[in-house]
Amino acid sequence: MNSYWSNKDFEVFNTPGLEARMAALAEVIRPKFEELGSEFSSFFSGKTGDEFFPHVAKHMRRTVNPPNDSWVAFAPYKRGYKAVPHFQIGMWESHVFVILAVIYEAPNKASMAENLLHSDVLEKLPNDFVVSGDHMKPQSDTLNELGEEGIEKLLVRLRDVKKGELVIGRHLTKEQAAHFNKKEFFQFVEETFNSLLSVYTTLLQPTKEPVSR
Repeated sequence: MNSYWSNKDFEVFNTPGLEARMAALAEVIRPKFEELGSEFSSFFSGKTGDEFFPHVAKHMRRTVNPPNDSWVAFAPYKRGYKAVPHFQIGMWESHVFVILAVIYEAPNKASMAENLLHSDVLEKLPNDFVVSGDHMKPQSDTLNELGEEGIEKLLVRLRDVKKGELVIGRHLTKEQAAHFNKKEFFQFVEETFNSLLSVYTTLLQPTKEPVSR
């Protein structure tokens, strides 16, 4: 079986030095992100009715520290994605991630958090979905591990704290990813994004009344 992800992909993040790692990313991983970008921007455009654009990470602002992760992001804006809820397919040295993110740069994240606090949409996600409050860290918890109280705490932080974020989706360890050929991985991504579209729609609803503290 030809795995879509190989050890060579993950080993890119062990490449020492900024220039060498950037070159390895461009050669080894970026072609896959370009392919995924083309495939799933069309998927989102078809599902949402809005034209989505792929944004493959170039890590252009880095001058010293080599990147520890990389990704392709999807949003209905050609010039950027960080100020709005966006989808991503990416990888760290340890795993591949398929996620929906609201990061600290989103100006409307407080109202989005309110929408989720008023909704049970997260409770309806499959048990293997994971969630984090920091897109800069690879660690995350399953929704089951956090429980209702932990999820509410995360959403309140998203609403009230400037650095509060929400990252939610599914991970594949590099060992798990090795078992997926291209067709199977694309199916995994599509299933994940289909589940996350209900969260995305909830985030973008008109603002709810604030939850009493």
